[in-house]
Amino acid sequence: MVDLDLRRLRLLRELETRGTLGAVAAALGYSPSAVSQQLAVLEREVGAQLVEKAGRGVRLTDAGHLLARHAAVLLAAAESARADLAALTDDVRGTVRVGGLQSATRRVLVPAVARLLAEHPRLRVEISELEVEQALPELRLGRLDLVVSDEYDGHPRPRPAGLAFTPLLEEPLLLVLPAGHPFAAPGGAVPLAALRDEVWASSAAGTGHHASVVGTCRELGGYEPDLRHRSNDADVQLELVRTAGAVALMPALTLPAADPGLAVSSVAEGVVRRRLVVATREGRPGPALRTVLATVDRQGRSLAGAAPAAPSSGSSGAPGPR
Repeated sequence: MVDLDLRRLRLLRELETRGTLGAVAAALGYSPSAVSQQLAVLEREVGAQLVEKAGRGVRLTDAGHLLARHAAVLLAAAESARADLAALTDDVRGTVRVGGLQSATRRVLVPAVARLLAEHPRLRVEISELEVEQALPELRLGRLDLVVSDEYDGHPRPRPAGLAFTPLLEEPLLLVLPAGHPFAAPGGAVPLAALRDEVWASSAAGTGHHASVVGTCRELGGYEPDLRHRSNDADVQLELVRTAGAVALMPALTLPAADPGLAVSSVAEGVVRRRLVVATREGRPGPALRTVLATVDRQGRSLAGAAPAAPSSGSSGAPGPR
């Protein structure tokens, strides 16, 4: 009978997902040589070649892929066992690792953690601010336990197998213009088509926000935006609007309560929305993760109740892109 070491199985699973020894090493805090050595030990334990050379890197053999699939099942079973053991006590303790994009981290996760510190002092919560493209693979591999993701109208994100997704809140995207802009109409509506000649700011290419800005300008405005500035930091985008005369289309949660340098308006042609979604691995969460999930949900509901609706456009308009 072969004794399978879960730590080595995790290395194999990480290699299948990340593709290179260097990426596995960087993710887990090992050296590439240490990862290679541990995989060699695993090969001796199972009596099969799991990894082979492929150019300047390596790839899994058929046996490696087979064992990696079993590794995913075994690692999930071990996690479930830990959850069941933790459920035997009423004391909420342990470590929960959460991740999210900037606005979700600031407005949802940080307030939730502050509440958890007061209510469950033996619970350790670790926060990582990550773009969803980074965070979901970390969630699948067990490096994170909970991720707050986002989705924009017309630009659904992939939902990888093995993960569960729960809606948290929905909010409008609002136009942000410099306060002195000729089309500034705080609290009103601005035709997107009127901003054809403006310089735009958005998040980096490849993000949901970038795709939403470009898609909304194309579909509702009828033009390709001059998207000259890109930053995943909402504060940088807002500063570009204030001082560089850019315009932006931003989720309500990313906006300050009041700013004399900004004019916030709805899109006259229709409503465009963003949804925040909580992602976890499938299966029964333990008491610690259940407690964090409940607190995050409570924070999300409080924000949903306080979030500004899109200002009235004065007409029904066409719905935003789906």
